[in-house]
Amino acid sequence: MPLPGCAVTLRTAGSYLPEPMPAPVLDPAKARLVQAAIDRRDARRFCESILPEVSRTFALGIKALPGPLGHAVLDAYLLCRIADTVEDAPDVDPEVKSAHFDDMLGAFTDRDALARFLAGVAALPGEPAHLTLTRNADLVFAHFAELPPRTRDVVIRWVTEMVEGMRKFVRLYPQGIRIQTLDEYREYCYYVAGTVGYMLTDLWREHSPTIDERAYATLRERSRAFGEALQTVNILKDVAVDVEKENSIYVPEQLLRAEGSSQARLLAPELLSANRRALGALIQLAWNDLDEARAYLLLIPRRAVTIRLFCVLPLLLAYATLRDLAASTAMLRPGGSVKITRREVKSLLVTGAMLVCSNRALHRLVERVRAKAFVLGWSGA
Repeated sequence: MPLPGCAVTLRTAGSYLPEPMPAPVLDPAKARLVQAAIDRRDARRFCESILPEVSRTFALGIKALPGPLGHAVLDAYLLCRIADTVEDAPDVDPEVKSAHFDDMLGAFTDRDALARFLAGVAALPGEPAHLTLTRNADLVFAHFAELPPRTRDVVIRWVTEMVEGMRKFVRLYPQGIRIQTLDEYREYCYYVAGTVGYMLTDLWREHSPTIDERAYATLRERSRAFGEALQTVNILKDVAVDVEKENSIYVPEQLLRAEGSSQARLLAPELLSANRRALGALIQLAWNDLDEARAYLLLIPRRAVTIRLFCVLPLLLAYATLRDLAASTAMLRPGGSVKITRREVKSLLVTGAMLVCSNRALHRLVERVRAKAFVLGWSGA
């Protein structure tokens, strides 16, 4: 557990920790809010203002969660995003990343480890919003330290599992992650996303009286699939982005070679058809995980409305994205990715919230989204 009084110490020991880094370039208005929180050392305001800059989808869901549960999921998500920023940083020696991981985990209980982590990531490359978050991780740890002890224990357990898995793959592939087999792909997805499914389920049980032991046991059986469903879709839609920006290839070499291609030629125009065929097994796996994730959502008691709200939008967006990428090759072209339209995002947000308490209606909505784009007539541009 974090040290007693850790939140107060981290906020006031400015001479002990490195100077807070100014926010890299973000949207000007939003950057001002983030920077104001950094300047004031306001942990809660920083966490709340940086969240939509690193994930708009989860920001909407987290806002729906009440009180301590909302704060717990907020901090848990930001901690996972910090770990992901370290893992994805290009051109950083694996042993350096491993040291960052050590210090990040140590920061839960040790201010010296937190100081080393902040100093170590000060020059880390990456996306501006993610760097702002990571370079001001002390504010996230300060906010986290205010959570109830049992909640902290849940988050620490699963963030540790995630980070240890990331460290394993960073060390296994020092020149950039290159997944070799389908089994290894599933293992990687467990560490970076399945763990999140388990963590969320444990937090539901800890904070929601509607999640009794029976409901918890049922949900836990599908926790891994719920977490991994969103990750597998993200991997598929961003194949080219991961190759070009992060020097990572998650499409297994095994599948590519079976089609006469290889990871070295993943974006080769002349092998576009072969590379698309190689994605077939991963797309089917994503469909299977999404269907398990849908079952997870429908098993959440209807009285747990806010938890269902948190889960429904990412799930609907994942179904819509997988629908489009299953008929696309954009993710295999340099600079390409797959994104659904803003109109569909708005339509799914509104409709999912309206139907969240009806299992039958949600089932029908998912089937509709799976078949074709779902756009309400008034959703705008």
